[in-house]
Amino acid sequence: MIEIGSELPERIFHINRALLKRYADASGDQNPIHQNEEFAISVGLPNVIAHGMLTMALVGKYVSDFAGGSAKVAEFGARFTKPVIVPKDAEVDLTVSASVAEITESTITLNLSATSAGVKVLGMAKAVIYK
Repeated sequence: MIEIGSELPERIFHINRALLKRYADASGDQNPIHQNEEFAISVGLPNVIAHGMLTMALVGKYVSDFAGGSAKVAEFGARFTKPVIVPKDAEVDLTVSASVAEITESTITLNLSATSAGVKVLGMAKAVIYK
């Protein structure tokens, strides 16, 4: 039973450089900070980073899967707090979980958590879904 304070099961998404390349090609976002380690480091990043919108899309998938489809998602938003760092030849985690913050007659509000390597990558993340 879902009630205020209920914790939803966490889900771990795996991100690697091949996924970044596929996302860059699909989205048209070929910014070299997402594919070229030397360039990313030259602009002050610790390594290549995942696209912020890829991170949001994966968290959005978590929400829509829980809701029973994207049509049941009324609101979804967050702030980017830290990048998801993707070293060469590595697969990193994006761990997503949620807790129920509010329940109305027609909606459920979720407070979302998204971390990578134990670091919070989204802040003020929440979703409102239709029952």
